[in-house]
Amino acid sequence: MSEPRRVLILGAAGRDFHNFNTVYRDNPAFKVVAFTATQIPDIAGRAYPAVLAGKLYPAGIPILDEADLVEIIKREKPDVAVFSYSDVTHQHVGHMASLCTALGVDFELLGCDKTMIKSTKPVIAITAVRTGAGKSQTTRYISRILKGLGKKVVAIRHPMPYGDLAAQACQRFADYKDLDLHKCTIEEREEYEPHIDNGFIIYSGVDYEQIVRSAEKEADIILWDGGNNDTPFYACDLHICIADPLRSGHEVMYHPGEANFRRADVIVINKCDSAKEEDIKAIEENAKTYNPKAIVIRANSPVTLEKPELVKGKKTLVIEDGPTLTHGSMSMMGAGVVAARAAGAGTIVDPTPYAVASIAATYQKYPNAQGILPAMGYGDAQVKDLERTIDATPCDIVVSGTPIDITRVLKVNKPMVRATYELAEVTKGQLEAAVKKALKLGCCCG
Repeated sequence: MSEPRRVLILGAAGRDFHNFNTVYRDNPAFKVVAFTATQIPDIAGRAYPAVLAGKLYPAGIPILDEADLVEIIKREKPDVAVFSYSDVTHQHVGHMASLCTALGVDFELLGCDKTMIKSTKPVIAITAVRTGAGKSQTTRYISRILKGLGKKVVAIRHPMPYGDLAAQACQRFADYKDLDLHKCTIEEREEYEPHIDNGFIIYSGVDYEQIVRSAEKEADIILWDGGNNDTPFYACDLHICIADPLRSGHEVMYHPGEANFRRADVIVINKCDSAKEEDIKAIEENAKTYNPKAIVIRANSPVTLEKPELVKGKKTLVIEDGPTLTHGSMSMMGAGVVAARAAGAGTIVDPTPYAVASIAATYQKYPNAQGILPAMGYGDAQVKDLERTIDATPCDIVVSGTPIDITRVLKVNKPMVRATYELAEVTKGQLEAAVKKALKLGCCCG
């Protein structure tokens, strides 16, 4: 027999593990020598545990820092590097390909169908062209439509395994106690809490075969709640992709968001109430070019601020969702900023000079985030750094534009008000019609 092909999986603690589980685990034709990690702090240095890696990997698989990629390739001598993370420019993917091929290593992207698991229940997938486009509010909107149709919905969220991977293989969240039980980070709470608030069960974890089989036992419909701009993990009966006119053009500039844009049955252009008409039309034209079969729907993203009178004329610190600010590059366009400006905030205070420890390091890595405070909270130490940064920033009030009530996690010396946002179709009923059609006719997205 020929030697197994040596594989290096380039990842960020999510898609990489799923690619391994669906394509390489228990496959003797391949030997995965390592995962690399980027985007998420403190992921490198761990191992993908043997209990998840399967019988071919009794010692597990090391997870190494992508910053050391050249040395890793020289040491491990992989035959192929498989790119497995999201929300990066096509240029970034091209540079990674050039680096690997220059070092004599094949460079590969796995096709969507190859990694999609089939469910026994209908699946509706919510994806996006970029982080921060409005997946979560769309998922909430669709879940309410399904509930109104008398369907029992279980949401499955894109992976966020930042702790003990073996313990996180299959996680179920039905109430706030489950968030504490699983020691959820701020980033995880931002995605799980809104589903709990709406009365829906949500699953997440590492092993998405195990997850969907568990979810199927208590669901009529599976709702895939995508992460970043990644493609779905499940074959879907309806694929909805969210486009962002505040970043018009990004729908064909970022990987793998363009794949979602090309593949979707429905493209929702969100935030039309905040965008220029020419930017909305530019996305509509791109949809005609790249995905002429898709239904294109315009939607608004109205923001509501609690106690706006506390913000008017005040020095205001704004907190936004971490990934949206960092690799999502939406520094001054998030819900918190929109709400603060609408309420007549005197000034929006830049917290960058007052950032401590890991928050200061985040600004150094993502200078585009400066001016607004990213709600970074990948562990207890980082939550403390976030609290210290807020306490040190000279402001009168804090506006939180994250999807959760962040006061459940943070204890700070400033008053804090919350900005919330929902999806509102410009022409009501279009999404419900698409959902009804998909459930009646079966698979629409191949």
